[in-house]
Amino acid sequence: MKTIICENSQNPLFEAAADIVREQVMHSKRESVLALACGKTMKPLWARLAGICREGKLSLSDARLLCVTELCGVEENKSCRRALTEGLLKETDAKAENCFFPDPDAPEETERLIERLGGIDLAVLGLGENCHIGYNEPGTLFDSRTHVQKLTDRTKRQLLERGFQEEELPERAVTMGIGTLTDARHILLLASGAEKAAAVYQMLYAKTTSYIPAAYLQIPPEVTVLLDRDAASKL
Repeated sequence: MKTIICENSQNPLFEAAADIVREQVMHSKRESVLALACGKTMKPLWARLAGICREGKLSLSDARLLCVTELCGVEENKSCRRALTEGLLKETDAKAENCFFPDPDAPEETERLIERLGGIDLAVLGLGENCHIGYNEPGTLFDSRTHVQKLTDRTKRQLLERGFQEEELPERAVTMGIGTLTDARHILLLASGAEKAAAVYQMLYAKTTSYIPAAYLQIPPEVTVLLDRDAASKL
């Protein structure tokens, strides 16, 4: 696991992340399969990717974009599909027919899709305050595949920051499993803000246990962690 600490200004963190995505798509494989999380940490990255697309330094036209999660039973305007569509698809040359979203009623179809596409080349993830990745909450097994996950109260509280009201908080989400994500050829994890510092420490130094899902990222050989100084403050 390679850990890089950036200055607290968002630009260095998300410029570094965008460079990794651009290198993957433009130099390694234009048809790369990218698994993308949709939390609030991703929005500045999407904005940077859109910017370098407009500059002609990146094309996502041949990339396959797979959304890591989807919330169950929410209004369309609060869905992960809407967030990714508005934040990235409409702002870049990514093609709608190359974008895929997990189905809560058929989570196994995501696994079949990944197999047909030849595996995930790059998974871009955020980090939950309780150390979840995707929506793999504490207690999720390492070998889990795409599944429907009951959300913890702490995770639901984080959704309030995305504009949810208490009465509309979802109880469940469909998510790529830990096994699915750690099978990716390269994993990029982004964390910013002091509220993530404890989770970052556990991710890097805790024993690999199902109660700290992000600690399983110590196992795959190709993992890059990008942090700002606040998120790295407990290291």
